[in-house]
Amino acid sequence: MMAEGKTYSWGHSRRFNAYSEYFRQKFGGRVQKLSLDAGFTCPNRDGSKGRGGCSFCNNNAFNPSYCQPVKSISQQIDEGIEFHKKRYRRTRRYLAYFQAYSNTYESVAVLRSRYEEALERPEVIGLAIGTRPDAVNGEILDYIASLAKDHYVIIEYGIESCYNSTLERVNRGHSFEDSLRAIEMTASRGIRQGAHFIIGLPGEAEPEILAQFSIISGLPIQNIKFHQLQIVKNTQMAREYEEDPRAFRMFSLQEYLELMLEVIGQLNPEIVVERIAGEVNPGYLISEPWGVRYEQVLGTFERLLAERDTWQGKKYRGE
Repeated sequence: MMAEGKTYSWGHSRRFNAYSEYFRQKFGGRVQKLSLDAGFTCPNRDGSKGRGGCSFCNNNAFNPSYCQPVKSISQQIDEGIEFHKKRYRRTRRYLAYFQAYSNTYESVAVLRSRYEEALERPEVIGLAIGTRPDAVNGEILDYIASLAKDHYVIIEYGIESCYNSTLERVNRGHSFEDSLRAIEMTASRGIRQGAHFIIGLPGEAEPEILAQFSIISGLPIQNIKFHQLQIVKNTQMAREYEEDPRAFRMFSLQEYLELMLEVIGQLNPEIVVERIAGEVNPGYLISEPWGVRYEQVLGTFERLLAERDTWQGKKYRGE
């Protein structure tokens, strides 16, 4: 049994390999992401793979107000720093977080102009690049690897599910095999990478959700994000939900955290957990909001970890 306050294998006493602690250990203090909208689109929107995007997707539901592609990268960084100073006054280091849509879905020349404009800022120590696994190739990854020699760089892949039936159901436009190929290509170049998963997608019951993480724990990823399914306005999923809400399993906060205790217990302890839940502007929500901010969700989750005497990787057996 692990005693409270004990230092775990990831080097601190929190019961999961927390993102904020990882940065404190690596850089000696807080590192804040600055969300950016660089004006990219998506192969699932421009007709290359499809139109309309994934059925759950509305970028406006989570983009901060300063993120507008009509503004330059530098202007968004300026406004993002001011935005976060109100909450994190002592923060001095930032990651330029290319968040909206698919941020590798362009030529290397265009990517270079966007990424390197961000890296010119002395406050910006690196990049977090959100994208799809079918929107990278060798040339793009080689360029990103060159940036990673001198900067902290991570590619965040929207995997969402390990099941092709689910990916087809939500009009994702790529397969899990595409995700595996992208992960292997990225790992072979030594680039840090993360994976994003949505918990509770249509058709996935708790056994299917949990079974994914024995797969994920064996992949060469370093970070992971979890978001609960949320139904947001102006999406295809919102229309489907309004037609038949019984077709969706919407977790209460307690139900979700109970499930996440199991997920975290199975997860490879070497993987850094960026988030255990998502948060969108309540004005965009059609599904029932939990009514609490992320910090409260996280605090409740950590209390449950202590009460149940569990921790990340408690049930992980490795290969």
